[in-house]
Amino acid sequence: MKYWRTPLDAERVTIPRGAVRVNRERCKGCGICIEFCPKQVLERSATFNAKGYHPPEVKAGAWCVNCHFCEVLCPDFAIHSTEITPPAARGTKS
Repeated sequence: MKYWRTPLDAERVTIPRGAVRVNRERCKGCGICIEFCPKQVLERSATFNAKGYHPPEVKAGAWCVNCHFCEVLCPDFAIHSTEITPPAARGTKS
C-alpha cells in the first residue's frame, strides 16, 4: 500500500501474515467469507464438495493479514487461519 506520507513507526511494525485453511466438506457455500475478506484472499471454487456446494478456495494466500475475520463470520466453522512467522523472527525470543 502506498501512503502519501511514511508512518512514524513503519520500520518497527511488521504486517502479520496468515495461512487460510478451508474444511471443504463442512462448508455450505454461503460465500460470506469471500464477500467480507478485507484483502480478497478467497474465491468461490469451481468444484463441488460432498454436499453439492461450491466451497471457497484460496486465491491469493500471500495477501492474508491473519485478521481472522473469515473465522468469525463463518456460520459452519469451516475456515480458520494461522499466523505465519517471518523467517527472521523464528529463531528469536521476545
